[in-house]
Amino acid sequence: MKKVIYALILPLVVVSGLVFANFKIKHENSRKPTLKPLSAAEMKAELKKWEATPEGIKFKKWEASPEGKKVLAGAAKIRTPISAFTDMEAVVTSLSLPPGSRLGFGVMARINGDDYILSFGLEKSNEFQQLRSLKVNDKIIIRSHGASYAPKYSYPIVSGDYVERDSKIIYKRAAQKGGC
Repeated sequence: MKKVIYALILPLVVVSGLVFANFKIKHENSRKPTLKPLSAAEMKAELKKWEATPEGIKFKKWEASPEGKKVLAGAAKIRTPISAFTDMEAVVTSLSLPPGSRLGFGVMARINGDDYILSFGLEKSNEFQQLRSLKVNDKIIIRSHGASYAPKYSYPIVSGDYVERDSKIIYKRAAQKGGC
């Protein structure tokens, strides 16, 4: 008799546990807020809030400093070829990045008389093997989809998407899967 009672109660416990777990999972998913893109006014308000934080104040001071103005001018100087993804002639000036940089693999390059950090990203297997053959004073052609800057660095940062030396492609960033 006890075996029959246990046999009837056990499926009841299992089924009620599954029902409760399923309810809890569905209930948790419904609580997650959906993120909608911010409007221009909301973005401006968020920027104002950030500028009032200690990090924002520090960044604004850096922008107004001579070093910050130099970096911003360098980034503005190459904005057109970057937005058009056209060739830029560069000369490798150093095979290492500034001390303390956390940009992954990269080199220093001079484009139109200004120095830039040419960053390729975090090292993965042998992805940058051909780039390691670069030497100081090598003339290269680069293309990039983006340039950035940060108060930590004294140079604008150019993301390397395409590098050519002596009319031979030595690096081309692979397209991201599933992205835009």
